[in-house]
Amino acid sequence: MPKLFLALLVAMLCGGCGLIYKVDVHQGNLLDEASVKQLEPGLNKRQVHALLGSPMVADPFHQSRWDYIATVSRRGRDPEIKNLVLTFDGDALATIEGDYFPEQDEELMRESRRYGNLPRDKEKDNARRQQRR
Repeated sequence: MPKLFLALLVAMLCGGCGLIYKVDVHQGNLLDEASVKQLEPGLNKRQVHALLGSPMVADPFHQSRWDYIATVSRRGRDPEIKNLVLTFDGDALATIEGDYFPEQDEELMRESRRYGNLPRDKEKDNARRQQRR
């Protein structure tokens, strides 16, 4: 019984000290920097969707505004929030405002591809196959 009590006490003390590992959490849209650079006023909604994918927030009351939101929570720090806001005039892209995590998104994409969570770049895969032949 004393060993169990001691083990629980140590576990509670370690939990409060931050010694237990906590993973960094990235939520939201992963935006490729090359795709964001291709955005320009005048693109239609279908073209924007092809470049960036579905927006995180698609408000039914404001269909002319698409929000691409991402948050990063790191151990010991306050969460960072980035919001790229696209507004449309009818079907045409009118304004691009806000920001995103260009370096961190690229790093996270590379890391996630190792585990099969994201589709691979077809051009790079084709180049690798050509090199193997």
